[in-house]
Amino acid sequence: MGAAAAIILRKEHDVVASFRGAGATTPVSARSPEELGIDRRLVFQRLVTRAVLRDAGDGRFYLDEPSWHALRVIRRRLVMIMLVILFAAILIGIVSF
Repeated sequence: MGAAAAIILRKEHDVVASFRGAGATTPVSARSPEELGIDRRLVFQRLVTRAVLRDAGDGRFYLDEPSWHALRVIRRRLVMIMLVILFAAILIGIVSF
């Protein structure tokens, strides 16, 4: 499961890098995924659902940098919370013995 999540995250970074590299960061500079060689399946749809990629009309999308940054911050916080919970569980387990 962890490997699949890592692959999806890597692909998300690749898609974001493609839009950023093409300068598609505003509605005016929006590009179609096909122009950038991006498949519209799972990873692309995840980014659209999370408002990281915004629809500019005519099948063109652009990268919303603040949304991308916010998504990354949320993910980091979740990882930190999970690590704190894991550490607390281990500590409780050690103290219980």
